[in-house]
Amino acid sequence: MSMPLRWPMLAAVVLVVAGCGGTAASGSPTPSAPPSSGPSSSATGVPSATPGTVGAIDHATGASDVILRYDETGGFVPMEWSASSAPIFTLYGDGTIVFRDSRQERVAPIGSIRPFNPFRTARMSEPQIQSLLEFAFGAGGLGTARPKYANDMVADATDAVFTINAGGVAKIVSVYALGIETNGVADLAARRAFARLRDHLVDIDQGGSIPTDVYAPDRYRAILLEGQPGAPDQRAWPWPAIPTAAFVAPADPNSPQLPTRVMTIAEVERLGIAPYQGGFVGLPLAGPGDGKFY
Repeated sequence: MSMPLRWPMLAAVVLVVAGCGGTAASGSPTPSAPPSSGPSSSATGVPSATPGTVGAIDHATGASDVILRYDETGGFVPMEWSASSAPIFTLYGDGTIVFRDSRQERVAPIGSIRPFNPFRTARMSEPQIQSLLEFAFGAGGLGTARPKYANDMVADATDAVFTINAGGVAKIVSVYALGIETNGVADLAARRAFARLRDHLVDIDQGGSIPTDVYAPDRYRAILLEGQPGAPDQRAWPWPAIPTAAFVAPADPNSPQLPTRVMTIAEVERLGIAPYQGGFVGLPLAGPGDGKFY
């Protein structure tokens, strides 16, 4: 894979991370897909084949068309961690996947700076896409899922969020505290199906045994928060031409309302942090002559 990739997806840091556009290094990835869950059936929620096709589940084919996505949101975590997150797994219409296994051992901290592992990318064939979509609709539970699943017996947990847009079905399914199935929890069978799908998506490369490429963003999102003086690894403001006023809250009211700015690779590299490809949080900076700290 030596093709440019363009994704409508951002991962961020304080200051900066994961990208919204990029390329993949060369390689021969063969991402996994689950075995077929059986013939299409309205009882299982798997869309029937489109007339004139052979078992195919229709889907958009564009490089920026999201047809399947998994993410985790909410929970009792600091704002900068929530703001710097990005979807854990995304399948685009052309078969490209971009993912990061959140269960992997994290990159070692650099002082107060906490880097993230980089995203990975690969290309699925159309038969693999079909197998994965059928699994998601059927054994993965999305075909018959309703929009929300609560769990009143658990507090401060995350929401598992599945997005699917294929086979004439467009839905978002949010499952609170997935994997924390306490005694008496409702919808246990559905939750077990969602857990099967989540486990497959977060381990799509089977623990790294299937070759994939590092996803290389061509730009990053930086988030600037006010800080305190005296940090032992504090650095001077690295961008003479960028004032703090260039960091502004996003227009989308559903996004975290924190001052952000899209940064070029050259601007990120001026920070002198390595590795930075997966993004990081916690870099202390002295402001550009304003007497403030960030």
